[in-house]
Amino acid sequence: MTYTTSNEATSNVAPALLQSWQNLDVDQQLALFYFIYKEIGRSVTPAAPGASAASPEIAEGIFNQIKDLSQEEQLQLQRDLILQKNTPITREYGSLSNTTKLLLWYRLAQGMDSGEIIPMPDNYKLSGEAQQLLSQICALEFQQQITFFRDFVAPMGSSSTED
Repeated sequence: MTYTTSNEATSNVAPALLQSWQNLDVDQQLALFYFIYKEIGRSVTPAAPGASAASPEIAEGIFNQIKDLSQEEQLQLQRDLILQKNTPITREYGSLSNTTKLLLWYRLAQGMDSGEIIPMPDNYKLSGEAQQLLSQICALEFQQQITFFRDFVAPMGSSSTED
């Protein structure tokens, strides 16, 4: 996978952070995203759902498709998004704007909290590398965080039109 930054505001920091995140295994990437939501979710809340480029109805429709899956299928679908597997839902996701992709991940984290989406195991611990990344990301300025998250979610999903 190749990650690019979408904003010069993060150009000093984001490529190294994105590369470090990319080097984590898929489950650590998922866990890190959830832990970030828990750490800075309150500040992301107004930015993700209220963003002008977001399509909340589309994000909610995909969220509902994921919510209707079994918990194991929900987990696999999240892994498939990160790994850019070609499935009907990952293709739908791949066609979204980056802001709508970010909104979907925000909704997935909310769903984990509400029990609609498979939750993190109670005893789950981030690896040392993931914990260090969490600290570095939390230290970014708010706009850098949002840009970083968009850059993280942008390449996920599938852009393939073939089954």
